[in-house]
Amino acid sequence: MTVLIAGCGDLGTEAGLRFAAAGHDVVGLRRSPEKLPPEIRGVYADLSVSVPDLPADVDIVVVSVAADASTEAAYRAAYLDGVRNVMDAIEQAGVEPRSILFVSSTAVYKDSGGAVVDESTPTEPTRFSGQVLVEAEDLLFARTQGTGTQPISLRLGGIYGPGRTRLIDQVRSGQAVIPAQPRHTNRIHRDDAAALIVHLTTMEAVPETVYVGVDDHAAEMGEVLRFLAAEMGCPEPPTASADGASDGGPGVGPGDKRCSNKRVRSTGFEFTYPTYVEGYRALLAGEGVRHP
Repeated sequence: MTVLIAGCGDLGTEAGLRFAAAGHDVVGLRRSPEKLPPEIRGVYADLSVSVPDLPADVDIVVVSVAADASTEAAYRAAYLDGVRNVMDAIEQAGVEPRSILFVSSTAVYKDSGGAVVDESTPTEPTRFSGQVLVEAEDLLFARTQGTGTQPISLRLGGIYGPGRTRLIDQVRSGQAVIPAQPRHTNRIHRDDAAALIVHLTTMEAVPETVYVGVDDHAAEMGEVLRFLAAEMGCPEPPTASADGASDGGPGVGPGDKRCSNKRVRSTGFEFTYPTYVEGYRALLAGEGVRHP
């Protein structure tokens, strides 16, 4: 099959390499196509501002874009305009892919007070990031309605992996702070996220419209930070004061939810890194590389 990766950054490149290893022809759209490995045919495209030219035989489309900044304008340009321009390109090329997978985020869910969140949970985001992602999902669903194309929204948790070592760096530098109130962190290793993209778009069964992409264990942030400190022989990070002076610790947003991967598991997908323990041990051992 011919696979189009629209937004071929680190995650898209890893997914593209896995598609290629399975024998598929892979085309990657990005603003710096020269950085792509030889297994992926790189094509220049700025998906936020223009409609790209597509091959005439695209079977699978993966939209894996990223915002340039943490602003609403940047999110709209990347996700909403990106999806719109990809859909316009598909229409312009007169192709009907078997599936289009949009890489979304668990940010579409609001704080659940620590309760379990899954695909049936209403999307009621309180931040612009989640609101824009919901709009992009709705646009994908609307544009594929009545066609032979199966839309898939893959709502990934926080991606960690090669080159994504923020928590490791914070623990090692002594800047990490354990939240005063327990907060769960929903994560997925980059390699598992890439493998999941391939799995959902190539499996024999017709995929569902929405999947939550997280590993098996929604661990408390304090648990993860203590684990990393022990693995690296660093002092245990301090706990934030109850008055919230260091509310949530570095990089932890407000709210608390535990995302479930039961639907993903029901498809037969197996995680290489089912919890943060296996994933972070691989990172600390220097396994894997981040794609430029």
